[in-house]
Amino acid sequence: MRTLFIILLAATSIAVGAATLAAFGGLDDSKSESKEITMQPSTKTVSRSGYNIAKLRPEQVELLAKKLSPEQFRVTQKSGTEAAFCGNLLDNHKLGIYTCVVCGLPLFSSEHKFNSGTGWPSFFQPFDRDHIAYVKDVGLDMQRIEIDCARCNAHLGHVFEDGPKPTGLRYCLNSAALNFVEKGQPLPLESQPMALQTAYFAGGCFWGIEHRFQQCPGVVGSESGYMNGSKDNPTYEEVCSHTTGHAEAVKVTYDPSKVSLNQLMDGFFRMHDPTQLDRQGPDVGDQYRTAIFTTDAHQQSEAEAFKSALQRTPRFAGKKIVTVIQPAKTFYPAEDYHQDYVERTGRACHATNPWPEVFAATKSTNHDAVADH
Repeated sequence: MRTLFIILLAATSIAVGAATLAAFGGLDDSKSESKEITMQPSTKTVSRSGYNIAKLRPEQVELLAKKLSPEQFRVTQKSGTEAAFCGNLLDNHKLGIYTCVVCGLPLFSSEHKFNSGTGWPSFFQPFDRDHIAYVKDVGLDMQRIEIDCARCNAHLGHVFEDGPKPTGLRYCLNSAALNFVEKGQPLPLESQPMALQTAYFAGGCFWGIEHRFQQCPGVVGSESGYMNGSKDNPTYEEVCSHTTGHAEAVKVTYDPSKVSLNQLMDGFFRMHDPTQLDRQGPDVGDQYRTAIFTTDAHQQSEAEAFKSALQRTPRFAGKKIVTVIQPAKTFYPAEDYHQDYVERTGRACHATNPWPEVFAATKSTNHDAVADH
């Protein structure tokens, strides 16, 4: 059970439970000796939405902070708080994205903004939970949870558990910590996501496939879900009833500068048996079929060529690869209890870790190509 925090808002005590802390994703005590760490900060360098969130070095932050106004510097670099009802973004009702005034990372969206009546811009959830760092703040003779920019550590404000549904949270922000980019206007370069790509794979129970793709260098995210069936927003029970035609699939988001689609397909075909039709080991049914769902014509041709070449190798002599390769339809994320299942439970699944062999094979092929040249 995670430690419970007591947040004091005005004269009211609000208990913050374990479920709320789980939504936070981590706490960080790097800004002050008066703040104690209770959960390990995230080590991610790429967020769920594909942004670079690698921590900036102090000298980088110092350089960026030189462009700030005195008030922006006081708030973001000295953990200051602007006076209530004075921020220029409090009454901003335009559609758009609120970014960090220091490094430009998108932090909040207008669709999550609400009028809290407190005098500060308020949101019930962040743009991406990976973009926010959480710090236990014990200053001013009270215990609060400070929110900072995950990339540059700029102080943003605090979060309280008195917000509206669906989160019940109120992210209380200083206008001085934010820039606003109106919808339809181009995002500055520092506020844009990385150039990531997406691929979809199905190879039996999605628990193991998701877990192994998470271990691949260059993969920034994998998510279990349902694909290429006949019903919108299917449930796990409906998929298991064999009436919807969906496959248990995994959405893989990756950095093509670090891992190629061919390498992902190589790993995929190593982590399951592509000769089993509508099953994988003891798991039987059309939802367990082996498939690659392609996002465009280039992926389609690349996948077909890879499968054809693989079929001609000695490994599949006398055995037919039954993997279906077809255009991807809508991906429907599976229920929360399916996500990160192996990591959370420690339970093994059918997939083995293929990546050492995949990258060793790639290195060997590149070496031979150089030698031949």
